[in-house]
Amino acid sequence: MKVNVLKSADNELKIEVEGAGHSLLNVLQKTLLEDESIEVAGYHVPHPLIDSGILYVHTKDKQKPEAVILTATKKVLDLSKDFHKSFKKASKAYTEK
Repeated sequence: MKVNVLKSADNELKIEVEGAGHSLLNVLQKTLLEDESIEVAGYHVPHPLIDSGILYVHTKDKQKPEAVILTATKKVLDLSKDFHKSFKKASKAYTEK
């Protein structure tokens, strides 16, 4: 996965994420929108046959979008770990029936 910065300003950031489509960017956008320091967070995939997407983040009150994105990615990672643990437990319980 490769990330290219397309636009950077005090409180906005636009990045291209190569190797990521709707799956990752949708979860990341949803997590960003849960943060009260975010004014706008959105993404689009320019073409369905291209495996990359554009993420746009605009923060309130000069919050650094880079920091907010890092926090959101940590939350997504923690959520993924929680799901992995729960799924493993449920799968084991199911196979032991």
